[in-house]
Amino acid sequence: MAPNDSAHSTGEAGDLAGGRRKAVRYLVPLAVAGVAAGTIGLVPALASSGDPDLPKITAQELIEKIAASDTQQLSGTVRITTDLGLPSFDGLAGSLTGAGGDGDGGGSSADPSSKLTELASGTHTVRVAADGPDRQKVSVLEDSSEYSLIRNGDEVWAYDSASNEVFHSKDAAGHRDAPRDKGALPSELPTTPKEFADEVLKASADTTSFRVGGTAQVAGRDAYRLVVEPKQKGSTVKAVTIAVDAETGTPLKVTLTPGGGGKAVVDAGFTKVDFARPAASTFDFTPPKGAQVTEADEVEKEAHREFEGGKRDAGGFEVIGEGWTAIATIKGAGGPVGATPDTGELPPEAGQFLDSLGDKVTGKFGKGTVFSTRLVNALMTEDGTVYVGAVTKDALVKAADAAK
Repeated sequence: MAPNDSAHSTGEAGDLAGGRRKAVRYLVPLAVAGVAAGTIGLVPALASSGDPDLPKITAQELIEKIAASDTQQLSGTVRITTDLGLPSFDGLAGSLTGAGGDGDGGGSSADPSSKLTELASGTHTVRVAADGPDRQKVSVLEDSSEYSLIRNGDEVWAYDSASNEVFHSKDAAGHRDAPRDKGALPSELPTTPKEFADEVLKASADTTSFRVGGTAQVAGRDAYRLVVEPKQKGSTVKAVTIAVDAETGTPLKVTLTPGGGGKAVVDAGFTKVDFARPAASTFDFTPPKGAQVTEADEVEKEAHREFEGGKRDAGGFEVIGEGWTAIATIKGAGGPVGATPDTGELPPEAGQFLDSLGDKVTGKFGKGTVFSTRLVNALMTEDGTVYVGAVTKDALVKAADAAK
């Protein structure tokens, strides 16, 4: 039998995970890199070989199944593709963040705060492994190199084989008061379908509806499809579909469809998945001979010196609205997004990138430029205030006008 396709209100779903679904935080970009594109997607694992015949289930029961899932061990392979309608970020991230072993910023090419930004565009293959909350490994595989981020207890290692550089931290969270773009390891960056699903399911009860949208087969496993749709107008998101493993309740695939039509912006799915415990050696790491090792503590100290000296005054940060139409506001940025701390000017390649995307707008707030993608849009006003969210251009202009 096909699953129940009837819609269920979020009022029913909102009580199922201990009140954790109070905000759609995934709509706020993980990083504002020129156009605030920090969304990472994982491509569908396998083409469907026919919808499996599974017992009926309601949306409420399916959300309950996800919440009850306690998958602690797994390993697998995913493909990463994100289609924001932008040029590739490869190499640009270092220009915007000042990282990169050969750049003037003096950072490490293995620093996750800049390296993982490359996943915001193009296609990548990722290998993942987990053994409980304290041991995880994510490896991004390229044609002739590999980038790995490994957590083993309180030790966090990042290794870029292309440059033979290592970034090491004893505290994955970094210093909470330090600027986030330099030296802090991202501890909550979604890299698996489950992590993406967890972010989506934090949706506000008044702004979201859930329904079961059929069945699927992902990485050879039978799954139900949970369709998550915004009720609010002004969002750039049409729907998020989560394929949930029928046996374990583990999300296997996440697909984000844009309101503007066309193919998915984000699609998260395993090509291969195994729920057995990975070998302990999977999480072992020793810096290779001759590798350049950068300690996070030293980078953080330098970041704090710059921060306290007023070089990177990011001003205030607040969120306007809620749910799918939430807009993050960064006030008093002190210059263009991506500007270098010493000169306040954009690197040439970053400036050309932004100019190619900008759309001039005016309003009660004055003049500004909207940088548009298929999902995340950002308005940067002449006074350096940035409004960013998964909302339309008109929504950004209205938010800027209302703030005046």
